[in-house]
Amino acid sequence: MDKYIENVYESIKKKDPLQKEFHQAALEVLETLEPVVKKYPKFKEHKILERIVEPERIVQFRVPWKDREGEIHVNRGFRVQYNSAIGPYKGGFRFHPTVYLGLMKFLGFEQTFKNALTGLPMGGGKGGSDFDPKGKNDGEVENFCHSFIAEMYRHIGQFTDVPAGDIGVGAREIGYMYAMYRKITNLHGTCVLTGKGQGWGGSLIRPQATGYGNVYFCQEMLKTKGEELKGKVVAVSGSGNVAQYAAEKCLQLGAKVVTMSDSGGVIYDPDGITREKLDYIFQLKQVKRGRIKEYAEKYNVEYVEKGMPWGYDVDIALPCATQNELDGKDAQKLVDNGVIAVGEGANMPCTPEAVSIIQEAGVLFSPGKASNAGGVSTSGLEMAQNSQRYFWSAEEVDEKLHSIMVGIHRTAYDTAKLFDEPGNYVLGANIAGFLKVANAMVDMGHMA
Repeated sequence: MDKYIENVYESIKKKDPLQKEFHQAALEVLETLEPVVKKYPKFKEHKILERIVEPERIVQFRVPWKDREGEIHVNRGFRVQYNSAIGPYKGGFRFHPTVYLGLMKFLGFEQTFKNALTGLPMGGGKGGSDFDPKGKNDGEVENFCHSFIAEMYRHIGQFTDVPAGDIGVGAREIGYMYAMYRKITNLHGTCVLTGKGQGWGGSLIRPQATGYGNVYFCQEMLKTKGEELKGKVVAVSGSGNVAQYAAEKCLQLGAKVVTMSDSGGVIYDPDGITREKLDYIFQLKQVKRGRIKEYAEKYNVEYVEKGMPWGYDVDIALPCATQNELDGKDAQKLVDNGVIAVGEGANMPCTPEAVSIIQEAGVLFSPGKASNAGGVSTSGLEMAQNSQRYFWSAEEVDEKLHSIMVGIHRTAYDTAKLFDEPGNYVLGANIAGFLKVANAMVDMGHMA
């Protein structure tokens, strides 16, 4: 690694030694920027790397709330407003026990480049809490959301910071937070939160967007090798929003999805998850909030407790669950079984070792900041509709989403080629996202 870049990375580790996910994300980006720093000395002169790895602002606060018995609990809330060089901060809220500052910094850092790739005027941010919605009733979740937004409202706004949902934060949580935001501010600021209900400012196709976008990107990668999705066997991990709609789009395009999973284990259905079976998963996960094991019991298929989907004979792998879920051993299994493409639907679901193994084997690989950008792209489209006080049809939104994902693929592909790394989507996406943000920062001077 270039000495200058190495020094920037070492300073990150020295300042925040326990933030492992952030270190991993920063290293993954920084080590691909060496050719850019050499080609454009202005970034070193303006200390862009030193500035871009530091968030513009971090908000941390306590969130007291009452459970059904009247007992008070206290959680931590976070908002990392990472970079606003090209637009207001944009990124989701995550409610999960694993949330801490290092995780929020990793996600906000990734979000900055992901948002830049969409071509929409959005900066990067991320937030959330170590609150766990699982096992809580609606009243408890509502109490928590009200307390959370009672602090958060002062830091967000349609021209400042526009949060959305993420793990643990769906339409229910967005609704509770939005109601409290309106109550406190006396503003019907529909642009202030995205992922809203479709009757009060939400966009059609938003729930589907991240999963659909991942499949659209994978489709574009396959085209570069003269392949198509139709007839391919696909392993999907997770069974939440991203996984469900990635599976749905695969079905629509003629592929066969054979796995889905949750924290309890994995199901393997060699006959494929049909439309009827997928509808059952929607009901199981979105309404009953049940476990994927129930699918195996209903349809009499294989279920492996604590198992992962990567040991099966598939053509395409779509990790759509959480960070670092697919490690080096998993990647080797996929390669040995003849996988031809891996598309990240979650944020950084593949470990660095896994990425190396996949790329060295010549397998098509898309990093999450490119292939899962469909969600935030459609959030941007939701903001545009809110600003216009107008709504587009599902077909219009899907068409715009598809166009954005094709554009992201082309940008990453062409940038990789420009820097003599054809087919390296990691390098292409990192450099393309960085250049947009970095050039804006240079143009705005040292205060950007």
